[in-house]
Amino acid sequence: MVFTPLPGTRAPVRVWTDPYGIEPQAAQQLRNIGALPWVEGVAVMPDVHFGKGATVGSVIAMRQAVSPAAVGVDIGCGMSAVCTSLTADDLPDDLAPLRAAIEAAIPVGFAKHDDAVDPRRIRGLEQRGWDDFWRRFGTLDKRVAQLETRAQQQLGTLGGGNHFIEVCLEQGGPDAGRVWLMLHSGSRNIGKELAERHIGIARRLPHNADLPDRDLAVFLAGTPEMEAYRRDLWWAQEYARRNRAVMLALLSGVVRDRFPQVGFDEPISCHHNYVAEETYGGVDVLVTRKGAIRAGAGDLGIIPGSMGTGSYIVRGKGNPDAYCSASHGAGRRMSRGQAKRTFSTEDLARQTAGVECRKDAGVVDEIPGAYKDITEVMAQQEDLVEVVAHLKQVVCVKG
Repeated sequence: MVFTPLPGTRAPVRVWTDPYGIEPQAAQQLRNIGALPWVEGVAVMPDVHFGKGATVGSVIAMRQAVSPAAVGVDIGCGMSAVCTSLTADDLPDDLAPLRAAIEAAIPVGFAKHDDAVDPRRIRGLEQRGWDDFWRRFGTLDKRVAQLETRAQQQLGTLGGGNHFIEVCLEQGGPDAGRVWLMLHSGSRNIGKELAERHIGIARRLPHNADLPDRDLAVFLAGTPEMEAYRRDLWWAQEYARRNRAVMLALLSGVVRDRFPQVGFDEPISCHHNYVAEETYGGVDVLVTRKGAIRAGAGDLGIIPGSMGTGSYIVRGKGNPDAYCSASHGAGRRMSRGQAKRTFSTEDLARQTAGVECRKDAGVVDEIPGAYKDITEVMAQQEDLVEVVAHLKQVVCVKG
């Protein structure tokens, strides 16, 4: 679809869904963002919904400024996936042992590894840059210094909420039945701690005193506060990327143990909560994608649905009106609390039929019915991405 402008904003706010269908709280957030003096423009993805700090499904281009709350507390959260040489015929009828093996290899929820991950002991993991990466921990905000051991033990762990690990089957086309491995996670506790400290600092800066929403407080270029945030931000984004890389290598190891003949294609990885330095129309901007992936021309990305509906591998079309972006998933259509009040474990079992996954009260808030229709979301962004593969999960691990 062609974008629709959101009326009543100073900077252009371009919407890739029905603007009148956006929940009122989210629409007001978008107007608040569009009113900020540093904002060059905003692109609103079809999975848009209300979020803390800034709207989920928003792409915010700022000149010489960045809002830490608009990035969110899970800095660098994103997706990784890899296509294997296996097909559906290679998988056993009973997938419960495979799910159990994945959960045994990769800590989920609040769990962490017993010891720091040694990348040299993980087959298939990129070995470069680890020593320098951990040396830079000492340059981070001094208030997180005591968290280094925890950060080392949480590397290669899933977390909870909407984070997941899946085994999927490709749908349709010449590669129908091919097995994919996919996961969704971010920067764990260390990203949250760094984000919350910088959000607190931004709120106290004098130039943020009269903002329409204190959660949109910004750091300005050329200030020590901006320099400190960018240093910690880049490190946390790298932590998130390395976290997913470790998990994908561990997940691949689980599959290799059971299917020694397996081969793996080149992995795909993309952030969907992060900041990047980019240029549009000759203007250098800091682009914050909160619930959005980069979809530059030829970029491969991952757009998941929910734990029962499947996901899409996509290739970006490089649409500058959207700051070369696309949605990060289906997007929630109801809050976690509303989902728990609306659905039962029986609903969850019915909506995840055919998927080996948890079906207890602890994950009812992640039920497919709590999310928007992923097929509609994809239809609304045909000018942003093209579909490379449609995947359907057969195993889903939740935290």
